[in-house]
Amino acid sequence: MTVEEMQAKMEIQELVGKFSNLEVDVPPQMKLFTKDTHVQVYMGENLAFDIHGVEELEKIFSQFTAAVKRSHHMNGQHVIKVNGDTAEGILYCRAALVTEENGKEFIADNFIYYEDVYKKVDGKWLIAARTSHFTITDKHPLGA
Repeated sequence: MTVEEMQAKMEIQELVGKFSNLEVDVPPQMKLFTKDTHVQVYMGENLAFDIHGVEELEKIFSQFTAAVKRSHHMNGQHVIKVNGDTAEGILYCRAALVTEENGKEFIADNFIYYEDVYKKVDGKWLIAARTSHFTITDKHPLGA
């Protein structure tokens, strides 16, 4: 592995870490995607969202996260293959989202893996495409 590849992998890991650290703060997350990004979200085997462009992404992410009171993201394995100014990666994540329904808090514990395409734009790595696979979601009253 070259020094350039190692540097790219570190920068990409920081990019996806920033996305998770922002939790559900959608506007700053949008700066981490290319303008023409393509994001697909699968809930199990079903395609829930097929999003084209950062403007549509912000609208849908904002709607999806509007009810979230608190969240916690934890990233795990992240395998990245760099090819010049583009790269591909698979990232595993666990995201807990707390919402309130009828005065009671619920937690959705989500196990997700992302299939990402990254692109270096003006010297900065961005997410050009992301396919999110919510493989397991367990929703129940918080504390139950």
